[in-house]
Order: sequence, then C-alpha cells, then structure tokens
Amino acid sequence: MEAEFRADFVRGGPSLDNCPALVLNADYRPLSYYPLSLWSWQDAVKAAWLDRVQIVAEYEQTVRSPTTTIKIPSVVVLRDYVKPQKQVAFTRFNLFLRDAFSCQYCGASNDLTFDHVVPRARGGRTSWENVVAACSKCNLRKGSQSLKQCGLSLRRAPRQPAAAELQNIGRQFPPNHLHESWMDFLYWDTELET
Repeated sequence: MEAEFRADFVRGGPSLDNCPALVLNADYRPLSYYPLSLWSWQDAVKAAWLDRVQIVAEYEQTVRSPTTTIKIPSVVVLRDYVKPQKQVAFTRFNLFLRDAFSCQYCGASNDLTFDHVVPRARGGRTSWENVVAACSKCNLRKGSQSLKQCGLSLRRAPRQPAAAELQNIGRQFPPNHLHESWMDFLYWDTELET
C-alpha cells in the first residue's frame, strides 16, 4: 500500500507527457508538418528558460521548482530563423511521404515496402528516380522483372521531391491529436469558413 502511494506521489497528478509543444520557426510557421514539429514539455521549458524561444500559448498544467512556477508551453516560436533544407534526404519515410503512403502500382495503403522500378539485378539504382512505395503483394508479383514483363504500370513516375513539396503532402496527414492552441498556426487542407 505504501509503495503504491509513493509511486503515485512521485509520478504526480495528470501526465505531462500529453503536453507537447508545437514548435514554430521565427516566421510563425511549423518547422515541419509531417512529422509535426513538436517538443516534449521538458525541452520547451528548457528552451524558454534559456531564452531561445518565445512562448505564444500555454497549457493549464504547471511545473514547480522551490522558487518558480511555470505553465507548460503549448506553442513556442524560435527566436532565430532556421533556414529550411532545400535537399530532401532519401529515406524510407520521405519516400513513403512522396508517394502519399500508397502503392504506386495498385494504390493500396497497407503493408507498404519499397520497390526498384528497374530491378537491382538488372542494374537499377537505389535513387529517388528508381524507387517507389509498393505493397508487398505488388512487390512480390513484380519480383526482378521489368514493368512490361509483369504487366504492372506506375501511377506516377518517380522523381526527387522538393522540400516544399513534401511539406505540402504532409499537410494532408494531420496527426491524431491537435491541441486547440495550435489551430491558428497550422494550415491543413481544410476549407475555410466564409
């Protein structure tokens, strides 16, 4: 009984893990949309304490030290502008994002892997222009054959995306949880009220 009480006391009331801070660049735009640029409450408080960010909105929850009480930041703005990257890293996640998390042969969005359009066994390279998202079924069907041999066709020709293009695609996939204080800073593909 005493051990349970001590554990509850140490953890303290409601979980602060559900209080991430939306991080905006100095121009008040999110650093990234997908994944959404979020910091833990600890990182947000530390950055505010070090005067690296300006707090724009706060949660009701607070943290305390012996001398200070601080409301948990829900939206912070960087004091210094971070220049967005122009080159997009060739990663599995960015490849799936470019292809909108759907198979480029059949359009399925589950059990995704990636496929070399010109198979590696036939000299195909691992590059933006030769790799696409594919479901396991289509990838298995294609194997090391050419598109013509296996009877598949691409929905869209693969190419290297620009950073801004990936940001725009990311806006189509809002996260499951959006705090109300973030809404004025996020521009998802939603119709505006007239």
